[in-house]
Amino acid sequence: MSSARILVVDDDPHARDLLQRLLGVLGPVTQAPDPKGASERMGEQSFDLVLTDMAMPDPGDGLKVLQLVKSNLPDTPVIVVTAFGNIEGALDSIQQGAFDYLSKPFDVDAIMRVAKRALEQKRLVEENRTLRKQVERTSLVGRSQALLEVYKQVARAATSNVPVLITGETGTGKEMVARALHKRSARSSGPFIPVDCGAITESLMESELFGHAKGSFTGASGARRGLFEEANGGTLFLDEIGDVGMKVQSQLLRVLQEGEIRRVGESVPVKVDVRVLAATNKDLKARVAEGAFREDLLYRLDVVHLHLPPLRDRREDIPALVEHFASLHARGGVRPVVTADAMARLTVYDWPGNVRQLENVMARALALNVTGVLGPPDFPEPIGDAPKRLTGLAGDLPSLAELSRRYAAHVLQHVGGNKSEAARLLGVDRKTLYKLLEAPEAPEGIPPAEGRG
Repeated sequence: MSSARILVVDDDPHARDLLQRLLGVLGPVTQAPDPKGASERMGEQSFDLVLTDMAMPDPGDGLKVLQLVKSNLPDTPVIVVTAFGNIEGALDSIQQGAFDYLSKPFDVDAIMRVAKRALEQKRLVEENRTLRKQVERTSLVGRSQALLEVYKQVARAATSNVPVLITGETGTGKEMVARALHKRSARSSGPFIPVDCGAITESLMESELFGHAKGSFTGASGARRGLFEEANGGTLFLDEIGDVGMKVQSQLLRVLQEGEIRRVGESVPVKVDVRVLAATNKDLKARVAEGAFREDLLYRLDVVHLHLPPLRDRREDIPALVEHFASLHARGGVRPVVTADAMARLTVYDWPGNVRQLENVMARALALNVTGVLGPPDFPEPIGDAPKRLTGLAGDLPSLAELSRRYAAHVLQHVGGNKSEAARLLGVDRKTLYKLLEAPEAPEGIPPAEGRG
């Protein structure tokens, strides 16, 4: 931590000056002669590290400083330094939360080593808090009866190790439910690996999931572990499971039955300890009837079934979601106000793209708003008053490939990011939709269409 703020507390001015010179390479150092001075300094600013003498001259002064830090700066590590290297004092300080305990005379290398470790611990604590907030921000939001039932099912299913099938329309939050199941399970310290099965071609899916041996196919220049092995000890989330081909379905069935995989090009099985969660917006029973999905695999995956209701069926959650996304995407940390008229319009809209579409609409409105108040003019028709414009798709005479990409992107936006619905409206499959959305290469010397004025 290059700019760490450090507080040194010692009644000996020579000791304080020495510590200031030693620790000055880590950041600015502030001095205090006693617990009272330390309290005053902490009232003026926060610190990333505190070093305190034990006796100043009262033998318990160091513990007083430790208690002050724990009360005012609970994440700040404290190193206790004393001329009395007694075991009892060390135990007292460590028991009350000191990071470490060092004896005088100063060992320069030891002080620098312990100080750096203490600062690294503080950095990790702050990083973990940030990650926890990110997890909390991406959790399910709402208190409708329909969502409360989902909460209950998640709490019950999380404690088991059986597969879970999560169904619901695109954008309802299936991955968020999968993450909640993992976070609440005994596997929470293990990896959570999400896989979008609809975005991986059938020819690559086998290698992605199960890995491959060197030379097992063209381009396999080295051996590679698959996602099942990456998820060992944790959870593998198979999104869009209905798009998986029959060959891979057979291999998935073996994994669920035997708890082992075979890498492509190898005959020796590899044991894996993975909980499988799967999600789909398709009717898998209908796919079974069509011969496109194995019935025995469906039974294996559908041990616990969680269905997420569409947003139009839980409109009472929309205001909470609006406030949640307003906080999440607020610029400068200042949450805007959503007018009653705008909230009413947001609540009555049907949201074909569900929660994902609502988040996209809120993010767009916040990005363009400069007043801090979101009203109907900040939202596109048919939600608000800002018109959706199709004009201009071909205004700059793009190539046919670029025009196709723009139109595919427009259709995808129109259906709230639902790739399956966009592909249906365009009359293509999902893989072709992905190709359409890829930006075509511009002729040399001509910038892409998005870069032109």
